[in-house]
Amino acid sequence: MTTPDTRTTRVEARDRMPSWLPRAVFLVLVMIAGFRLLGWTLAQLRTLLIDLLVAFFLALAFEPAVDRLARRGMRRGVATGIAFVVVFLACAGFLAVVGSLLVDQVVAFADHLPRYLEDLVAWVNRTFGTDLTVEKIQGRIFKDTGTVQGYAEQVANHALGWSARIVGALFQLFTIALFTFYFTAEGPRIRRAVCSLLPPGRQAEVLRGWEIAIDKTGGYLYSRAALALISALAHYVAFLVLDLPYAIPLALWVGLISQFVPTVGTYIAIVLPALIALTVSPAAAVWVVLFATAYQQFENYLLLPRITARTVEIHPAVAFGSVIAGAALLGAVGALIAIPATATAQAFIGSYLHRYEVPEHHLTPDETRPPKRPGRLSRLWRRQGGDPAGPAGDADAQDQKRNSR
Repeated sequence: MTTPDTRTTRVEARDRMPSWLPRAVFLVLVMIAGFRLLGWTLAQLRTLLIDLLVAFFLALAFEPAVDRLARRGMRRGVATGIAFVVVFLACAGFLAVVGSLLVDQVVAFADHLPRYLEDLVAWVNRTFGTDLTVEKIQGRIFKDTGTVQGYAEQVANHALGWSARIVGALFQLFTIALFTFYFTAEGPRIRRAVCSLLPPGRQAEVLRGWEIAIDKTGGYLYSRAALALISALAHYVAFLVLDLPYAIPLALWVGLISQFVPTVGTYIAIVLPALIALTVSPAAAVWVVLFATAYQQFENYLLLPRITARTVEIHPAVAFGSVIAGAALLGAVGALIAIPATATAQAFIGSYLHRYEVPEHHLTPDETRPPKRPGRLSRLWRRQGGDPAGPAGDADAQDQKRNSR
């Protein structure tokens, strides 16, 4: 028989808080605080992490050239320095050529600005029946000194803001270059350090994935460089035929921007030549746009499949989707590295997948297979219908000879 004291003890034991509950609550609070701290840390280090990611992919692109020089007996640091100097000189030359073009265009525009204003005022007077002059417009603009002073202050503030952005961009570029040099020069040591933390089976997988990434990233950049060279030569010839000024800088601009700016690079690249062609004649601008459009189709359907067949085997729709996803995640940087990253992931995952033979079906035609030779009844029907016999007719003649024998 249960006594009242025993029942009271059981009730107290049942209502008492479990001993594991405080520890569980403490662990949950610690995990929440840890996740919040991790999120805050990643947000603060987002720029540095993006710089490291860009440097890693650039190091993958430098790896084939540096490795080739290192195999010839050159120290890896010296080989990396030579590769960096070559790329720096190429970029500096491109910027110098395009910069001189822009400066010349700005100077020419400033020299012709008074005539442009007079033509604009004359057109406004003819169209709207006004009696304006350039002097009247200038007098109204500079009449209110407060407005002019406000505009000047806004320009000064914007200039300071742009100066700070330029300094920040230069520092970020220096950071990326420094990490790229380190990742490239110390590549074997970094890979050895990473693999030393893994078991032998995982080491082979990591090195295999690393090799695939080097192959795909380097192949992507080298194929783009080849396409840029061909595009620059083709547009240079077209600009010479159209008698456009600054044909060489414009051709270099179109070749590089159209290949290394994903998705919209072609449309951005053709704007500058079209605007400069307008200074020659409207017809020249139209011909520039038409030639760029025709060349883009020629490149997409003939050049691109042949050049990238052995480097980056990725479907155009997948490439377009990867660029959109990369831009949504990391902005312009994500759009630039999206295609080599997707090609690397596709090749690495595909190495673990097993593909099976698909039976013949009208919903899954294999366009790579040659068409089957028609049967005897089909050939006979074709001959009776009056179609040219060709090889089928020769086969029928041989069959008739066999039957006669």
